Amino acid sequence: MDNRERAKQLRAEILDRVHEYANCKWQKKTFHSKEDSVPVSGRVFDGDDVAMLVDSSLDFWLTTGRFALQFEKSFAERIGAKHCLLVNSGSSANLLALSALTSPLLKDRQLKPGDEVITVAAGFPTTVNPIYQNRLVPVFIDVTLPTYTANIDQLESACSSKTRAIMMAHTLGNPFDLDAVMAVAKKHNLFVIEDNCDALGTTYHGKITGSFGDLSTYSFYPAHHITMGEGGAVVTNDDVLKRAVESFRDWGRDCWCMPGAQNTCCKRFAWQLGDLPYGYDHKYIYSHVGYNLKATDMQAAVGCSQLKKLDSFIAKRKENFRTLHTLLKPLEEFLILPEAQAKSDPSWFGFPITLRENSPITRHELVQYLENNRVATRQLFAGNLIKQPAYKDLPCRIIGDLKNSDIVMERTFWIGVYPGIDQEMCEYAAKVMKEGFTKKPNRIQL
Repeated sequence: MDNRERAKQLRAEILDRVHEYANCKWQKKTFHSKEDSVPVSGRVFDGDDVAMLVDSSLDFWLTTGRFALQFEKSFAERIGAKHCLLVNSGSSANLLALSALTSPLLKDRQLKPGDEVITVAAGFPTTVNPIYQNRLVPVFIDVTLPTYTANIDQLESACSSKTRAIMMAHTLGNPFDLDAVMAVAKKHNLFVIEDNCDALGTTYHGKITGSFGDLSTYSFYPAHHITMGEGGAVVTNDDVLKRAVESFRDWGRDCWCMPGAQNTCCKRFAWQLGDLPYGYDHKYIYSHVGYNLKATDMQAAVGCSQLKKLDSFIAKRKENFRTLHTLLKPLEEFLILPEAQAKSDPSWFGFPITLRENSPITRHELVQYLENNRVATRQLFAGNLIKQPAYKDLPCRIIGDLKNSDIVMERTFWIGVYPGIDQEMCEYAAKVMKEGFTKKPNRIQL
């Protein structure tokens, strides 16, 4: 047996043992309400995921490689799009998607400093940060309750002669009104970026979210629908936008060769761009002021394995959401329970809850009681973003009084529905929630 055959045999043996190790190390445990917690999110994985990670490591190809290409192809097919570009996080995906709109490749549609981008005030910072990072101006609109999605009645009044794009997230998996958003975008010739990081698998009119706008973004952090640990993606059908995203992701270079490849264009030393001399090596010609935001092949390998489980993950999230909704319905006197956007079937990221004004306890008190009793909670991210210290003096335009964004900031939180939660954990979370309204909450012991 030559070395190649021996290496192949050893690899198979290693991966078999990895499966055995994973099944032994991470056996599913029974939930014990008196000692175990109910997390808001977490990684859900098995021996196949661990083996795929090890398989990639045995290649010792430490940057983007064959697994990244495989993931990009499979993920684009899943969304029904032409292009998927793998990156190192969902936040980077947002940065790249919006930066692509500033590319000179877009010619007269290129966004320039001072142009406006419509977004919502209640959400995650990195949906808005790229607007500032590209010297653009956010136009903040409010959200509606109990969907927590954009108030589309404010879209027209948010548009001005400077408005060039709309960039918003599908909140906790619940999509914004895509009919209305796309109609306004078409009327005013605006780009649309769907931040789909929390909504992988959500459908609107039976069509998967992330396939409506010019670009869509995804996160594969452990809290999300599938995980690579860290990781994200940008998806688009537009060839020009794909090239711009790729360039910004890969140092800003004009060349599109994969790492380790060269002369893909078959004219590596026959380019003349800018003020460079003819024949300057295309691998070192830069057409954008870019970054290095690539993911590793080991991350991509885990993503390839996780993607095969996506349907079951989505189904479990929906099941947990339905269970919690039923269990918490008796508390509707004090709680505003979430509702799906009309025409949608959300792949829920979390279960958002808002305390009504007549609630006998505050959010602070209820959250403390839940946390003290091992039911994890989270705020709806930044609440009203413009009241966060980082954004206090930054330029923006605000539509209306952002009343609901303030309510979210003051009275909203969410609990988990991720696939690691089962029926018993949902029942325990609901039981503790009900107790919170009948027992005096104790302060968290730090």
